[in-house]
Amino acid sequence: MASISAESAHSDQPIAVIGIACRLPQAADPDSFWQLLKEGRSAIGQVPKDRWGPGAQDADGALRDVVRHGGYLDRVDAFDAAFFGISPREARAMDPQQRMMLELAWESLENAGIRPQQASGSRTGVFIGAIWDDYATLLAQQGLSAITEHSVTGLHRSIIANRISYTLGLHGPSLTVDTAQSSSLVAVHLACESLRRGESDLAFAGGINLNIVPESTLGASKFGGLSPDGRCFTFDARANGYVRGEGGGAVLLKPLDRAQADGDTVLCIIRGTAMNNDGTTDGLTVPNPDAQRAVLRMAYEHAGVNPADVQYVELHGTGTKIGDPIEAAAVGAVLGTAEGRRAPLAVGSGKTNVGHLEGAAGIVGLLKTVLALKHGELPASLNFETPNPAIPLDEMNLRVQQDLTAWPETDGPRLAGVSSFGMGGTNCHVVLESSVTIPGPAEGKNIPVGVMPWLISGKTHKALRAQAARLLTYVEARPELDIGDTCLSLATTRTAFAHRAVALGGDREELLRGLAAVARGEDSAAAVEGRGASSAGGGVAFLFAGQGAQRLGMGR
Repeated sequence: MASISAESAHSDQPIAVIGIACRLPQAADPDSFWQLLKEGRSAIGQVPKDRWGPGAQDADGALRDVVRHGGYLDRVDAFDAAFFGISPREARAMDPQQRMMLELAWESLENAGIRPQQASGSRTGVFIGAIWDDYATLLAQQGLSAITEHSVTGLHRSIIANRISYTLGLHGPSLTVDTAQSSSLVAVHLACESLRRGESDLAFAGGINLNIVPESTLGASKFGGLSPDGRCFTFDARANGYVRGEGGGAVLLKPLDRAQADGDTVLCIIRGTAMNNDGTTDGLTVPNPDAQRAVLRMAYEHAGVNPADVQYVELHGTGTKIGDPIEAAAVGAVLGTAEGRRAPLAVGSGKTNVGHLEGAAGIVGLLKTVLALKHGELPASLNFETPNPAIPLDEMNLRVQQDLTAWPETDGPRLAGVSSFGMGGTNCHVVLESSVTIPGPAEGKNIPVGVMPWLISGKTHKALRAQAARLLTYVEARPELDIGDTCLSLATTRTAFAHRAVALGGDREELLRGLAAVARGEDSAAAVEGRGASSAGGGVAFLFAGQGAQRLGMGR
């Protein structure tokens, strides 16, 4: 079982990714995101009808059709405030970006096999990238009467990170990062540095971007950044801007040596990171090719990785006429034509699937690459037909990944890079390496054969049913799951809330019948329901009073 160590990291220590979570268009979790990538699907569509309203207008009379395309989430207003101990009044004043990052922080802990209560009091850092304040704009439109005692904390961007630290009781650094579109990858860089310095023992890093009002989208359109076609044509001759996306993602990070000692499942290794700025260029938002080459070289030097050995780079890849050729030239110079490279370097961009998540774009690229390394496959980069004439792919020894394929063959570990660039010139690159899964502690093995309990719980009766239904769907789709391992994980890595149920069975089918009964609220011999004290409110107690204190029926 994963744990949290108080020991300091070494300054050159690689960093392990031990937990991930995401909420992306048509992908509510990492598994569904990987499925979307594998299937080569685009999550781009029209702005939801209930998002902006029919009266949204600009100075010219109406929003152009171009800004009505994007990658959008369903129900960004939905939030279980009571789960986090937040009153309905305060929740209404909270930016949905705060709400969603709270959920993703909880999910990334559980994904790592850590009960959120275990993190309380620890030196866990929180580093979140976010750049927009759409919800503040929306509330401001309602006038002074909309301001409440919760408005300052509900709308201040710093609280996106601080709310996580407060709710989970975390004592490491806590900050919201804004370097424009590179914010969330810079957050990962800062989290890794904090772990290496021993300032944090565990760290959340991620980003969030919600397009709630038309003002920010209209601004991006008039800035000239958006594609009139509503697509990202990364490295393609049709490149004419990007399409906006929304959502969020998070990774849970730990020094690699501590992760191995604690028996964590290591999804991926961060070998090195680097960050710099373009400085003075031909314009405030014009990229600097020299600075992009420099940040790449610095990242691979810090990682101790030969650029010629890297098999894939997840591009910033927005599909802009100026940005794409500059990025391609830098990647080609440092990695594509690196001495010793034996095959063209594969490149691609997740922005072609879910849009450009701006402040959260870097974490999307990182999650895509972590999943690709884990599964040993490279998904397609969409919308690529004819190379941009300003990008001579053959000369640069680059190839755009156009189909789902196995990861390129290599004599060593799988290696990849992830880039993210901010419009103000802040560049970041992260070097990743595949990981052999570290087995859990010995107690997780050789579970005796017999009747096994699958434990589930929820803060409410409705939540208990929902948890049972989610687990049922998850297990039914994965016949390879070991029922003993599932039993152990449910018992040791999940919070026990007051409403509880146990599915009992000696085999997979019997356990599934018990889960189905709980999900439907039916009585079953294969399941037991009950009510207990929340794990946060105390545990079981025994009193041995000695002679003379007994009475008939006292055990009841």
